[in-house]
Amino acid sequence: MAQITSGVRRLLAAAHVYDLFQWLVGADAARATLARDFIRAQPGQRILDIGCGTGAILAHLPAVEYYGFDLSADYIAAARQRFGNRGTFWPERVTSASLERVPQCDIVITVAVLHHLDDDEALQLFGLAHAALRPGGRLVTYDNCYTADQSRLSRWIVSRDRGQNVRWEPEYRALAEKVFARVRTVVSHKVLRIPYTSIFMECEK
Repeated sequence: MAQITSGVRRLLAAAHVYDLFQWLVGADAARATLARDFIRAQPGQRILDIGCGTGAILAHLPAVEYYGFDLSADYIAAARQRFGNRGTFWPERVTSASLERVPQCDIVITVAVLHHLDDDEALQLFGLAHAALRPGGRLVTYDNCYTADQSRLSRWIVSRDRGQNVRWEPEYRALAEKVFARVRTVVSHKVLRIPYTSIFMECEK
């Protein structure tokens, strides 16, 4: 089983395989929900996407000033090919230095990133997001999580994720509240086509 899981993780490193997998599990519907109910972007707003992947969230956003960072050069190449000048994309980790290239933003997004980070790394991300936001700006996150009422199949699928730091809902909230004063979380078991438990988090500066 470990060899199979490792092989799947390697395959998902390829942008076209990752996008196909996302389509199969219904991730586009999750992104639509994220954009409509949580990001709520208005035309002209500045948006920073930390861990933007192939930039697929842009398909659900209005005409915004979009900046995307991702460690995968392959994902960034796919984002540039699909969206062109609709966004500015960098194949690198977000740091304090890289934020000097980005004007203060109205919204920061991080999709399926926190469950890949340990607590110290997650706190660093929250700190960078806070620094990137204008006063009153918001950080919006989406990840998988554990809850007491999720199905056994959902818990099994979530536990097989590439990310090794999937948390319970109160653990995500506690980390966010160390940096942001106002945090709202929403948990859903019905976002994807497969049995899955997702957490949306909205943090206001």
